[in-house]
Amino acid sequence: MSELIGMYPTWYVPQIGTAWVMGIIGTIHVLASNTSVGAAVLFAMLESRAVRENKPEIMQYIKKYGMFLLVFSYIWGSVTGPGIWYSVTVASPRGISALIHNFVWAWATEWVFFTVEVIGVYALVYTIGKIDPRTHLKITWTFVISSVATLVLIIGILSFMMWPGSQRWYLTGSVFDAFYNLNFAAQLADRGFLMLTSAAVVGTIIVAAIPKSDPLRRDVGQTVAKLGITGLVGGALSFMWYVATLPPNALVILKDRLPDWFGHVDFRVTTFVPLAATSVLIGLYLLWVYLKPQSVRVPVAVGMVVILLVAGIWPEERTRESLRKPWVVGQYMYSNQVIGRDVPGLGIQDEVPLIAKQGLLKTAAFVPTGLRVITPQNQMEAGRLLAVMSCANCHSINRDGPLRPLPKLLHGTTDVAMIQGFLAGPLAHGSVPYMPKIDLPADEQKALATFLAAVNAGTVDAEGHLIARAVPAAPVHTAVAQAVGAQPIKAKD
Repeated sequence: MSELIGMYPTWYVPQIGTAWVMGIIGTIHVLASNTSVGAAVLFAMLESRAVRENKPEIMQYIKKYGMFLLVFSYIWGSVTGPGIWYSVTVASPRGISALIHNFVWAWATEWVFFTVEVIGVYALVYTIGKIDPRTHLKITWTFVISSVATLVLIIGILSFMMWPGSQRWYLTGSVFDAFYNLNFAAQLADRGFLMLTSAAVVGTIIVAAIPKSDPLRRDVGQTVAKLGITGLVGGALSFMWYVATLPPNALVILKDRLPDWFGHVDFRVTTFVPLAATSVLIGLYLLWVYLKPQSVRVPVAVGMVVILLVAGIWPEERTRESLRKPWVVGQYMYSNQVIGRDVPGLGIQDEVPLIAKQGLLKTAAFVPTGLRVITPQNQMEAGRLLAVMSCANCHSINRDGPLRPLPKLLHGTTDVAMIQGFLAGPLAHGSVPYMPKIDLPADEQKALATFLAAVNAGTVDAEGHLIARAVPAAPVHTAVAQAVGAQPIKAKD
């Protein structure tokens, strides 16, 4: 009887993969949450001025923006928040379990502050003009403090996902060693500044809705624009600090392996040029708002929010997620849920040697009984299951999938021996810094290689089913044809 490891069933989404599902939901949520925290700071700045300079008209902008925020961030965000929890739980159950076990009290504290934040924004909006200004200002600052506290607590968890930054945590398992990691302060600064920019760009929608004849439009518009430009400049500077705190594997990915959006070209073109171009565009837009707030129109402001979401937050979040590879948590758990190193402080042991000795199909708990032992009859199905379990969290196993399609990355080869050589060589020895160490027994290597070769050959689909074809579109390698039991079919005269 083989020793079982705590692997959960794998959630596989054809074509786009689980990473894109999490990414799409997460990007929408990030825009909502970024706007919320940045808007809290903006509200405090504006209301402090309103009280200090006796300008109650400023409170009307805060009320309108606050009402918009209730829908934009606290309804939209509250829908996507559980969506993130669901998608990450089914896509990376061991990863989310590890974070909960490490940060259970930090997360509980964050939920307390989030509750105060939600109550605070409702109280802020609905008590404007109903209580004295100084008392209301205290409510606003309570909203600010709770919003920033949620940011600080979440960043401690997210930055630990990148890496602890030292060997100390592995030996102690301490939540403080995990939370105050090398990447924490830099990521907090970077995200905090970008939240100010997000709140400013969204806030221009409310500025554009103010009548042109109202002097409040220029007054508030210039304040919003200055806050957004400050966020852009601070974000650019803190990003350089952030890069300096990245682990070695992230620097390799940053240099060579970020996803190509426009074909096989340099990463600076595929990632930083779009981000830099978006930052410049948003900067010019905010400068325009500062100089000519009377000219801003609601459709233009809405369009800039869409650009921020699609061309700013999406590539930024995608890049940040890619930089962690091959790890998903603390550089001890791989993206495919296999524990890849010992953590003595928590009694966690490296699972790679066990899998290398007994096989993933024999040690994973939820593998169907009929696939635990590979036979000629189930080899293709076993190969597909191995591809899903070992690779699908980071790769599409379709040839044309958008998420780093694994068959395509093998250069379309149909040579089973060549693919197995890669599996038995660099991948098994962990010599590829951005890939998990996947050390499988020879029979599992061959099953996985046979399946991937067959996908490239077009003899099976990504579900592992044979594809009937009267005339093969391309020559099928003999080893693949034999593996799937196919016979070459000649065209009729």
